[in-house]
Amino acid sequence: MRTVLVTGPGGAGRTTVAAATALAAARDGARTLLISADPIPGFPDAAAPTPVTERLRSVRTDSAAHFRDELLALQEQLSSVLELLGGNPLDGEELTELPGSGALALLHALRRATHGDWSDEGYDLLVVDLPPLRDALRLLALPEQLRRYLRRLLPQERQAARALRPMLAQLAGVPMPAQWLYEAAARRDAELAQVQALIEDRATTLRLVAEPGPAADEALSAARTGLALHGLRAEAPVANRMLPGHSPDPFFAALAAQQEKSLGHWADAGAAPVRIAHLGRDPQGPDDLLALAGDNGELAVPGTGEEGGRAPDPWWTEEAGGPDGDGILVWCLRLPGAVKKDLQLVRRGGELLLTVGPFHRIVPLEPALRRCTVSGAALTDGVLRVRFTPDPALWPRTG
Repeated sequence: MRTVLVTGPGGAGRTTVAAATALAAARDGARTLLISADPIPGFPDAAAPTPVTERLRSVRTDSAAHFRDELLALQEQLSSVLELLGGNPLDGEELTELPGSGALALLHALRRATHGDWSDEGYDLLVVDLPPLRDALRLLALPEQLRRYLRRLLPQERQAARALRPMLAQLAGVPMPAQWLYEAAARRDAELAQVQALIEDRATTLRLVAEPGPAADEALSAARTGLALHGLRAEAPVANRMLPGHSPDPFFAALAAQQEKSLGHWADAGAAPVRIAHLGRDPQGPDDLLALAGDNGELAVPGTGEEGGRAPDPWWTEEAGGPDGDGILVWCLRLPGAVKKDLQLVRRGGELLLTVGPFHRIVPLEPALRRCTVSGAALTDGVLRVRFTPDPALWPRTG
């Protein structure tokens, strides 16, 4: 199954393009599922896959219901602890969702679409309407981050000591974590791993939608760096709401010229943009959305049947050259658009903490690099190169 994740700067029409992409794919014969948190004119407003056309089903995620169900389930599991502490259980009616619950609801929907009860339909294509660009990049990084937190807070190897917990509880005077907690953490880790695998799959791409202009130029330039940091693969950007190039009105002619200038910048930075004409009004239903998609495959999804598999990591390791480079390893990461002043690099144990402007990622180091010390770093030609010098105390002696 191919997956297309659709995002873009706020107000650029990403939901419209996501719906048009799904409709066009279904029209061309692909069994398609569209997931969105926003209402779409002419589409059903249902929290489970509901037919739109013969080959298209759509889902609108309900973050409030997901938050309520998850919290009530957790409260039920913790009932004995809450009773011990004198807590008063919360009723479902008094629960209101917290910030960030929308992201968790969307990740839950992705898992259901690929490994849960929604996957039984055997879809050819999954189209996901993500939040605005910067929030979308944070959301796509979330499964990897949450799995790291679970491993640090509840490491699986600690389960080997469960026979000692009654004794430890008597010594400490407080109850030790119950087995269900480790089992729940293992289930969450498995679910997050499925979503992470979907995001990292070769058959998953990101479709960036923007309305050409100076603000979009800046947003897409920053996005290229964030995408590279997380190893995400972007298609050619979609230039939405394009104006006619030969308008007799000077005002619209100037706007069209500005759009063309932006498209030139986008083309210089990568693939030629896909152009979607302005309808002159907001799309009102499936017919308008299909008109946006066009008859020439402007929003077609290439390679629906191509083989998946985990994509290669965005970094690589090479040996330092020159007479003084013996034994020195260079860890490389391609970061287009990054500038030195926005780059921070911290080594912490077996991990590298990277910050590039507003984007962050914690990368586990290869075993060989863990036995080295960081001896320098440089950003040249859009590639970050970190030098690792072997630590004699950690490398086995030879000879």
